[in-house]
Amino acid sequence: MRILAKQALLATGWAEDVRVSLFDGCISAITVGVEKGPEDVSVGTLLPAMSNLHSHSFQRAMAGMTERRQPGKDSFWTWRDLMYRFTRHLTPDHIEAIAAQVFVEMQEAGYAGVGEFHYLHHGPDGAPYAEIAELSGRICAAAERTGIGLTLLPVLYTYGGAGRVALSEGQRRFGNDVDRFLNLHVAAGDIVAQTSFDARIGVAPHSLRATAPEDLQKLIAALPEGPLHIHAAEQPKEVRDVTDWLGARPVEWLLHEVGADDRWCLIHATHMTQAETEGLAKSGAVAGLCPITEANLGDGPFNGPAFLEAGGLFGIGSDSNVRISLCEELRMLEYSQRLRDLSRNVMVRGQGSVGDCLYRTAAEGGARALGRNAGSIAEGRLADLVAIDGDHPALCALSADQLLDGLAFAASDNVVTDLWSAGRHCVSEGRHIARDAVAQAYRGAMADLTALL
Repeated sequence: MRILAKQALLATGWAEDVRVSLFDGCISAITVGVEKGPEDVSVGTLLPAMSNLHSHSFQRAMAGMTERRQPGKDSFWTWRDLMYRFTRHLTPDHIEAIAAQVFVEMQEAGYAGVGEFHYLHHGPDGAPYAEIAELSGRICAAAERTGIGLTLLPVLYTYGGAGRVALSEGQRRFGNDVDRFLNLHVAAGDIVAQTSFDARIGVAPHSLRATAPEDLQKLIAALPEGPLHIHAAEQPKEVRDVTDWLGARPVEWLLHEVGADDRWCLIHATHMTQAETEGLAKSGAVAGLCPITEANLGDGPFNGPAFLEAGGLFGIGSDSNVRISLCEELRMLEYSQRLRDLSRNVMVRGQGSVGDCLYRTAAEGGARALGRNAGSIAEGRLADLVAIDGDHPALCALSADQLLDGLAFAASDNVVTDLWSAGRHCVSEGRHIARDAVAQAYRGAMADLTALL
């Protein structure tokens, strides 16, 4: 396949009349200053597509169900209790249908890859399925159906809280000790290997509160390669509980005790000291930011300016999938900083375009976090590409140097015209090629599920 773009953001900068040739899912050649040929797929503006580094796909089915105030003070923890009750009713068929809908929405928003932080492993009573990786297989099936680039992140979830608290009834579907989890991981890896060529498997100890130091060390030793993701410092209560138990704050402990490095992605990392912020940036670990979900759950804003100043790399994720929008994730990230600091144009290193810094940094960070050789348009990289309509009213007045600012602050996801995930042309003329069939299956699953609630 060959793509001809009026303009493209290459690894070397903006260029006009660019032909990008694809072979075996990768970018095989880039030619600048060419005319359209008969085999070219013409697009307006071509960008490196983003990787969505953090998703719990099943939570998409809860969107709009948790926005009613309850007696007392609503918080992340009250939301979590509602989520646990919701998971009791999910069947494997529901999970696959929901994941496919989520992946379609992600691709139409401009994400070519996803990191599925997958902790729903067992039946409602906590007993494993006959095939221990049954639900991992359902996520892989949804990815294969939609064509999205998948990094499956099976989650080790052993305890219900810091200090080895026993799992609650609502957490039974998540629970494994390390040995059973490693068996599950092997089975899930076999399924991933039979999915698309670019599918990857990593590992995700859920959080310091849901594991223990000796279990974490055993897990890392058993799985020394691949992406390694963990929730860290999302809520002040989590920070207090971990500090009281381990004698150090979560990010501090991960940096000093396990040596988090460029294999790691710390999801949220919201509540950090200045020393933790600088230490995380210098470690090479990616900060996995989920601004829409973090706002929805009342988590608080990330310490963005100090992290960037220290050379940190971040990516973005849609987490709870309450709203899947690449543009709005970037926008919320910057606006959260402006509201806190009473300032403008915060998330940029030195001077220059905020949108450019947000987009390029998140593209690079997301790809690294998922183990995808993507994040820029260059020969040899995966063909994770997104085309947007630069003539759309939200963007038509902007120069190339202003376009990413327009995308981040003025546009909606309807500016996306085409998307390729590892060379698979999954979105054309703004629509996913499987949208209608996937949506029909999703509506059926939701009708069945809501009848049970």
